Amino acid sequence: MNIKNFILFLSMVLYADIVSSQTIDEYQQAIDSIENSFSYEYGTIILQNGIIKITVPPGFKYLNAQQAERVLVDLWGNPKHPDMTLGFILPEDQGILDEHSYVFNIDGYNKIGYIKDDDAKSIDYGDLLKQMQEETKASNATRIKEGYETIELVGWATNPYYDKKTHTLHWAEELKFGNQEVNTLNYKIRVLGRYGIIELNAIASMKEIGLVSGNISSIVNIVQFGEGYAYKDFNSNTDDIAKWTIGGLVAGKILAKAGFFAVVLKVWKIIAIAVIAAIGGIFKSIKSKKDRNED
Repeated sequence: MNIKNFILFLSMVLYADIVSSQTIDEYQQAIDSIENSFSYEYGTIILQNGIIKITVPPGFKYLNAQQAERVLVDLWGNPKHPDMTLGFILPEDQGILDEHSYVFNIDGYNKIGYIKDDDAKSIDYGDLLKQMQEETKASNATRIKEGYETIELVGWATNPYYDKKTHTLHWAEELKFGNQEVNTLNYKIRVLGRYGIIELNAIASMKEIGLVSGNISSIVNIVQFGEGYAYKDFNSNTDDIAKWTIGGLVAGKILAKAGFFAVVLKVWKIIAIAVIAAIGGIFKSIKSKKDRNED
């Protein structure tokens, strides 16, 4: 059952005020059927012909690119997009359609060159946030014209942090889309390498900030570069140095280069999972009403 059928099913239940054991059972069977259709991987996984290596630690699992794309497109309602995912990383005890859940989407390998990290310690992230808020606000006129909701960058959900030992950058933004009551968590991880970066982005709402933050120390080390592609393998005589900086990565300069629809894609990922969560919550409410009626 895809997201459209879920919504149709939900509408029939709400408008007809049908609350029965059969209704709840059918809903749960549909959820179970979808969850059981996925197969996960563990251990060491090699992607992109050896460029990316995933070491899945205890407590996590990996969903490959083909299945992750099915989730993004068929279940969460995103438009299909070339190279939209290299797979998901998520907690082992969590299902794709769980109400309070999150996944980290491995967006892919961005070959932009070797990024010098000299500016990492000198960045004033308070000033950078103000600049990003102004740029986000200025972009809303275009978004409205194109038929999309406005975006407000509320602030840092987690302050930017660069680990010089592992050459990993991660930070989180709290975003508000239009008039939505629940704000979006935009948690990003960038792993720096010899020729570019690996990009990971969380799909979650601000309700899941505790879950994501609590596991971030494990997640940031799951994805690494393969032999010869790591940051330490840089050769100043042959390799290109990127124009981007650590501050530029946080400010989203690369994403801006990727084009407007790259931003839209990420927005719809977040909105779609919010719809799933809402449906799950409504059915819990229906079940609660059923229980009260029986009592």
